[in-house]
Amino acid sequence: MTDSHQYSCDVLIIGSGAAGLSLALRVAEKHKVIVLSKGPVNEGSTLYAQGGIAAVFDENDSIDAHIDDTLIAGDGICDSEAAAFVAHNARHCVQWLIDHGVMFDKETPLNGEERFHLTREGGHSHRRILHSADATGHAVETTLVSLALNHPNIRLLERFNAVDLILSDKLGLPGARRVTGAWVWNRDSERVETCSARAVILATGGAAKVYQYTTNPDVASGDGIAMAWRAGCRIANLEFNQFHPTCLFHPEARNFLLTEALRGEGALLKRPDGSRFMPDFDPRAELAPRDVVARAIDHEMKRLGADCMYLDISHQPADFIRAHFPMICEKLQTLGFDLTRDAIPVVPAAHYTCGGVMVDQHGRTDVDQLYAIGEVSYTGLHGANRMASNSLLECLVYGWSAAEEIARSLPPAEIAVTLPAWDESRVDDSDERVVIQHNWHELRLFMWDYVGIVRTTKRLQRAQRRIAMLQQEIEEYYSHFRISNNLLELRNLVQVAELMVRCALERKESRGLHYTLDYPLQLAQSGPTIIAPATYINR
Repeated sequence: MTDSHQYSCDVLIIGSGAAGLSLALRVAEKHKVIVLSKGPVNEGSTLYAQGGIAAVFDENDSIDAHIDDTLIAGDGICDSEAAAFVAHNARHCVQWLIDHGVMFDKETPLNGEERFHLTREGGHSHRRILHSADATGHAVETTLVSLALNHPNIRLLERFNAVDLILSDKLGLPGARRVTGAWVWNRDSERVETCSARAVILATGGAAKVYQYTTNPDVASGDGIAMAWRAGCRIANLEFNQFHPTCLFHPEARNFLLTEALRGEGALLKRPDGSRFMPDFDPRAELAPRDVVARAIDHEMKRLGADCMYLDISHQPADFIRAHFPMICEKLQTLGFDLTRDAIPVVPAAHYTCGGVMVDQHGRTDVDQLYAIGEVSYTGLHGANRMASNSLLECLVYGWSAAEEIARSLPPAEIAVTLPAWDESRVDDSDERVVIQHNWHELRLFMWDYVGIVRTTKRLQRAQRRIAMLQQEIEEYYSHFRISNNLLELRNLVQVAELMVRCALERKESRGLHYTLDYPLQLAQSGPTIIAPATYINR
C-alpha cells in the first residue's frame, strides 16, 4: 500500500466464503489477488452451512435426475441451461474440493468397498448430498481459508467493508465502461481507502439480514447486490426469499437452523399436540421443497395461535442420530434439549436470497470486468425456490467458470489506474447514531411483517412507502456524517429491500417462495422478474 492508502492487485474479490475463496485459489496461480472480508475471514454463510453439497456420485443417480429435481423445485422458472450447466459440472468441482483436502463422510457397505455417504434432502429424488457430518460448511470454509492464508499470491484483508465500485466512466477514462476497483472502509483505522484492480468479483452472499428473523450471520446485508445496482447492473428475482422451515425456536439461539438433512433421515414435523401435519399439505410430506414446508408451518402456527411447531427424530436410534448430527446434538444439549429424545421447537426464518445480480454462465455482470458469484448473483439455477444443497454447489461451479473466464479475458496490467481518494472534507462525526439503530430495527421488522412468507399487495405497498422514507433519511445521513459499519450495511439493506418489494409487486401470481393472497394462482406463462437501474447500459 502507498502513502495515499491505495491497494492494488490484479483481481479484487469482495467476500471470503466458498465462492470467493474457491475463485481466489484458482486465479492466484497466475495473478495477484486481494480478498476482502467484512469480519474475520471465515465469518460468513458458508461456515454455518450444515447440510452439504449436491452432486451425482451414486451409480443409481443421474445428472438428468439432478436437473429435473432442480427444475421442479424452482417451480417452472429455472433457467434450464443454468441447471444443466451446474449439474454437469458438479462432480469435477466437488472433486476439486476433495483434492484440496475437504473430508466428506464415507461409509463401507456390506460389499466392503468404501464410498461417500450420501444423504437426501427435500426436493431430491435420490441420495446425492455429500456432507461432513452436519457441519459441511465449516469443513469447506476452514479448508479454503487455510489454503488461501498460505498462498503467496493471495492477500486476505479482514475487517474491510467495500463501500462502492469505481467505474472507468466516472474517472473520464476512454473505452467501454468497466470497473477499475473499489472504495473500501478499513474498520480498524476507520478510514476509506482505495483498491485498484483489473477485475472485481462480488462474492458477498445474500441479504437475509433484511428480515427480523434469519438463520444468516450478521454479514449477510446485501452489499454486493446494492453496489452492483448503483454501478448500473440489472437484478432479477429478488421477490424469491427462501425461509428455512426449521430454525430453532429459542431466545438464546435465534439464528440456529436445524438442517434439512434431519428430515432427509426421517425427522417428522409435528403440532404441539404431537400430530403430524405435512401429509395434509403435500404428498411428499416432510421432504417437500422448502417453500411448501415453510408455508405449512406458518399456516399451522397462525391457525393454532402457536409460537412454534416441532421437529422430531427421536424414533431413530440414538447412536445413528449422534453419529450423523453431532454438532446439532452438542448445540441443543447446551440449551437443554436432547435430539435423541425430544421434539425440538422450530419456526421458519429468512435463509437464502434466490435472486440477485444478473450474470451469464461465467459470472459476468453488465459492467465489463465485474463478476458476481454465489448467493449475490442470479444465474437462473434456483428459479422460484432453491433446492437444498444446490447453493454451495453453485458457488463452486461459478467460481470455477468465472476463473476460467478471467484467465481468458483479464485486461493487460498497464490498464491499472490510480484511483481518486475518498473525500471526507464536508462530513462530520455523528452524535446521533441512535438514528441508525432505530432505522435498522424498523426496516427489519416491517420487512418481516409485510414482505414475509405470505404477502398482499397492500402490505407490499405499505413496505414500499416506509422504505422510501428510510432511504431519504439514510441518504441525508450518509451525505453529512462519516461512515460506519452499521451505516454502510443499513444503506445497502434499504436499497435491497426496495428492490425486493419492486420485484414482488411486479409478479402478479403466486409461485415458489412468492405467495400473495391477492394472486393465489400461477400464470400460464411466467419467467424471471428483471429490473434495470437508470444507469444500465445494454452491451
